[in-house]
Parts: sequence; structure tokens; C-alpha cells
Amino acid sequence: MNTQKKLENINVHVKLKLAMLWTSFMFLYIYVDYFALYMPGKIDNIIKGKIFVFDITQEFIFIALALAVIPILMIYFSIALPARVNRLTNISVAIILIPYMLFNLAGEAWVHMYFAAAIEVALLCLIIRYAWRWPEIEISNP
Repeated sequence: MNTQKKLENINVHVKLKLAMLWTSFMFLYIYVDYFALYMPGKIDNIIKGKIFVFDITQEFIFIALALAVIPILMIYFSIALPARVNRLTNISVAIILIPYMLFNLAGEAWVHMYFAAAIEVALLCLIIRYAWRWPEIEISNP
């Protein structure tokens, strides 16, 4: 008797796919900022109170954190929100974040930043695609 084995393919729910995509996005988001600290003069500018053309103030740091909190919370929201709201929220937030990620390339951008921005935009496009194609079920009316 000749038996064959086949790898098991588990269907992952769209909510988990979205949460994993947001998690991957956040790792890139954080690492780009971290690796930017290795750019010559970056630390000196931070010590002088400047990031790009912006003064480092409490308001600047608050806004930067508020912008980072959005995709951070999307990891949770992708699991917790009901399907209809979840779908709309994922599509909306991903669409809004695409130009923001590209804006981060303004000024001096190194190759790693372009590379990460391309992957970040690709992840956001995947989020939009998965949310847009959210599986539907048929409901029979009695």
C-alpha cells in the first residue's frame, strides 16, 4: 500500500490576517525610525532639538505618538471589532496611512527608508485587499 502525505492547509480568518499584517507593518514602522538613528548627524540634531524641519516639543512628541498609536490599535481592532465596522475601519485607516508613509520620505531618505516604505505600502494595500474581499455568508429569510 502506497500512502501519500499532503501538507495541511489551515484557513486563517480574515481578522487574524489583518492583525498579522498590522503587526508586520508596526515592526517596519518602528525599525525604520530606529535605524534612522544610525544616520550621520541624526543624534546631533535630536540633541539640538530638531527632527527634519520640526522642533522637538511636547506637542511634536504627542502628535508623533498619536500617529503611531493608530496602527498599534489596529492590531487589536482587527480582531475585536465586528465585521462591518472592522472592514470599513481597516480600509479607511490603511488608505489614510499610505500618503503618511510616503511623506516620511521627505528630506534626507536613505535606501532602507525607500525599501521599508515600499513594503509598508504593500502591506497597507494587502490590508485594503483583505478587508475589501471580506468573506460574506448568505442569510436565508424565513
